This record gives sequence, structure tokens and C-alpha cells, in this order.
Amino acid sequence: RVAGVDEAGRGPLAGPVVAAAVMRRNGALPVDDREHAWLFDIFDSKQLSAGKRGQLCERIMGDGTPFHYGVAIVDHGTIDRVNILQATFIAMREAVGELTLPPDFLLVDGAEIPGIGIPQEKVIKGDATCLCIAAASILAKVTRDRLMEGYDAHYPAYGFARHKGYGTAQHLAAIRLH
Repeated sequence: RVAGVDEAGRGPLAGPVVAAAVMRRNGALPVDDREHAWLFDIFDSKQLSAGKRGQLCERIMGDGTPFHYGVAIVDHGTIDRVNILQATFIAMREAVGELTLPPDFLLVDGAEIPGIGIPQEKVIKGDATCLCIAAASILAKVTRDRLMEGYDAHYPAYGFARHKGYGTAQHLAAIRLH
């Protein structure tokens, strides 16, 4: 049982870091029928439109999915206390822990996860080359983006719905102003 792990939120100036772990259910992925043709659309979340990411997220997490998945969110308070890298590792460990079955091996986008006790391999650009990492990148990104859109309703002056907390010129100007 191999799980792919990825995160979203290491680069922004605001908001949580979100990690996801995705592992296929037992048996081969059913890519040879029309019902599961959507699996071919799973790719690096940064390369997909927001609408496509949302559609794929619903399928990855939906009834009849060929995947097990876990998602974890680490808030800004923890990030401020332990730093973004350590918060990312916490989120990744928690996401793996949310899987309904324990994985035997992890494929991790970018860097290995310390202290997890599961054999693993880092995969550079894994979200563009490994189906389970790509699916994890979609779950993490969609979850985080939806949280930031919710924060926008509470803090509209910052424009979180538009930039999701990343350091855009608009966000930097809003920080200076508010």
C-alpha cells in the first residue's frame, strides 16, 4: 500500500498549511471504463483551473472513489510557534494518520517526512509524475483555497478569495494598509 503525500500553503503569508495523503484502494485503478476516465485528468494542482481542481476533488473524495485519503490542517498559530517547515511535517504526519488503512510506503512531494516511522521516498515534482501525489496535491490545494475563501468573508479587506494569502502586490498593500 503506497500513499502519495503533498501540501499546500508553505508559501503564503497568511492562512494554514494543509496536507493530504492519497492511496489507491486494493486492486488496479479502473481506468479502462468511461466511469473512471476522470482519473486521466489528475495532475499537478497548480496546472489545473480552480474549477477542474474542485471537480476532481469531489471525485477523489466521493462515493465509489478508488482512493483512500486523509487531509490535515495546521493553523497559523502552530505555524508561528514551530515554523512553516515543521508545521508542514505535522500536517503531513496527520494526513497520513487519517488514512483508513496504514500505508506501507510513502511517496512524498519534495522532502521526506521526519518522525513518521514509515519507509518513504521524496519525489521531486511528484505532483506532476505520480498519480497519488497529484491527487493529494489537489485535495490539499482545494481544501486550503476553500478555507481562504471563508476567511475572506471575515476579513474582506485582505482579498483572501483572490490571492489565497500569497504575497501578491494586492495582499502586501492590504497588509500595509490594515
